[in-house]
Amino acid sequence: MMLSSRLNFRRRLALVQTAVIVSVLSVAAIAGYLSLSDAVNEQLDGALLALAETESAMLRAAPDQQPKVHDAEQGATPPSLARLDRWVQIVDAQGRVVARSANLGAASLPAPPALLARMAAGDTMFQTLDHFAEEPVRIVSLPVQTKPFRYTVQVAGSLDDVRHVVASASRMFLGMALVLLVALTVASASITRWVFRSIDDIVRQAQRIGDANLDHRLPHPGTRDEIGRLVDTLNDMLDRIDQSFQIQRRFTSDASHELRSPLSRLRAEIEITLRRPRDTAEYVDTLRSCMEEVERLTLLVEELLALARYDAGQDRDASAATALDQIAAGAIERARPMAQQRNVSLSLQAGAAPVRAAIGEGAATLIIVNLLENAVKFTPAGGAVSIDVTQDGDCACLRIADSGPGISVDDMPHLFDRFYRGASARSGDVAGVGLGLALTQTIVHGHGGRIEAANLPAGGAAFTVHLPRAAPP
Repeated sequence: MMLSSRLNFRRRLALVQTAVIVSVLSVAAIAGYLSLSDAVNEQLDGALLALAETESAMLRAAPDQQPKVHDAEQGATPPSLARLDRWVQIVDAQGRVVARSANLGAASLPAPPALLARMAAGDTMFQTLDHFAEEPVRIVSLPVQTKPFRYTVQVAGSLDDVRHVVASASRMFLGMALVLLVALTVASASITRWVFRSIDDIVRQAQRIGDANLDHRLPHPGTRDEIGRLVDTLNDMLDRIDQSFQIQRRFTSDASHELRSPLSRLRAEIEITLRRPRDTAEYVDTLRSCMEEVERLTLLVEELLALARYDAGQDRDASAATALDQIAAGAIERARPMAQQRNVSLSLQAGAAPVRAAIGEGAATLIIVNLLENAVKFTPAGGAVSIDVTQDGDCACLRIADSGPGISVDDMPHLFDRFYRGASARSGDVAGVGLGLALTQTIVHGHGGRIEAANLPAGGAAFTVHLPRAAPP
């Protein structure tokens, strides 16, 4: 733990790579060594067993004759490679040597009682003797049953060549492992250095980007590998951060402007009123005017607080369920006095069954009231505003349409921007601060829905809200 805390990621990665390479090469070298050793030893055992079976077959072919080892006569045939460096002897059931090869001389291969007992059971045995002769030998003992005698054929061969081959292979495997270790370590270090050099370049470029130059981007390496995807991801993140900063700057500037205007009017009216004594009627008019500005400020602050709460993920209940038709009916009753004052008719179209959406009652009320009051404000006298509540598959749909002038082409892209007010709102007597539609969109998106605005062919505008349907109660 202390070592890893002192080493940076690059050194830890190099250590891990080296450890993995050493482990893999060690396992491969040990496996190769064991495989070669087994193959060479099995080849020697096979050669010894084949010679023993040959002598056994000759012994069984002449059971009445004196057992003998079939050595090639000198000068009669070419030298036998099969018998080169091989010792052969035949012993009886009591372990007495009855025949031996000429190259064995007066020596005898060991035939202890334990071996004879195994031969009596009919087993074939292999043994390794390290101290029988000047070289280590491998012996195979094969039982032979002839009538009326039982013999054991023993064939021995030197292990010196086998062990020499294995030792040479071990040195070769070790040398190859060291060469591969060095080559792979150098290659791994080079690749790691190249990768981290690219990452260091990205880090240095990212450190130069701050609040004042968020429009700068990281240089792309021109490849579609992991480094290229990392740069693309960071640049996308910088785009989102830059956009958020721009929105925050505009929001702060617009909020300051919206707050400064009514405060300036309040201060001006109060200062003018306090310059000289006035009668009661003038004071009452001034207080009423100040009250209107205070109401405007209160509305602005409440909508700013609501936006802040929804931006922070508050006031959202994932398990809530609300009947939109009931909320729409309540909103119509709330907006009816304003509609009657402007001579605008209100109507609600809803089915027999309630349409339930996955949204809280307060949030649903805020959405419908904002859209309904906005529609009434922009509808001229004698016009009409209608609310349709339907369901479409997994969506609960709310549509508020008016018979007003509609939405201009210039206003449509900025309709849901915060503090944006269209030309008709700025030039007329329509009250508001430009936060209603932005707040509505924030609430709808926060509950997994969407809101759309469009102009109607016969005139007027329509806002359609799609919200996820709530599960049946």
